[in-house]
Amino acid sequence: MSVPLRLLLASASPRRRELVGLLGIPVICEPADIDESSLPGEAPGCHVLRVARAKAARVARGHAESPVLAADTTVVVGDTILGKPRDREAARAMLALLSGRTHSVLTAMCLMWGGHVASHLEPATVTFRKLDAALIDWYLASGEGDDKAGAYAVQGLAGALITRVEGNVQAVIGLPLAPLLDLFQKVGIETTAAGAALTLRVQNPS
Repeated sequence: MSVPLRLLLASASPRRRELVGLLGIPVICEPADIDESSLPGEAPGCHVLRVARAKAARVARGHAESPVLAADTTVVVGDTILGKPRDREAARAMLALLSGRTHSVLTAMCLMWGGHVASHLEPATVTFRKLDAALIDWYLASGEGDDKAGAYAVQGLAGALITRVEGNVQAVIGLPLAPLLDLFQKVGIETTAAGAALTLRVQNPS
């Protein structure tokens, strides 16, 4: 029987690690230090796919023996990409922009292993209630959105600001699990159950 594969997660995000952990897959995090700025005229979907692939490629260089998973999430209002706020005032401006309207969230995943590359783009939409200055101040004081795209975390206190999520809420959090299982298959990895956990192994030749 083949030796189980170890998954490398090219991310420092505790939320993404927790989501992979729900599957019971052993994972080691190795953040990828890359420039995540968007390119002039780059569409939001193309941006997150490119960044996710760049993160995976950076970590995969030194780990040919392990599959590498990377993801990138962005918030989009109209044609404007909202990344992580540089400071509290930028976060305040983002929340004011999101107030009382519906916006898009895009999460891209890229999995690299054995010379194979598979990517997936998962969209969702989020609707915010109307936010007054006091509510924005309350949320900013929590610090929860300081390092989050769009300056909020749907799984945390921001749940009090959000009236509706359409699509896979895990895409808003940062790593949708259902399409992740498909990515494993596409690069030649099978997932087998071991009690309540999943084990990653090389697919048997058909």
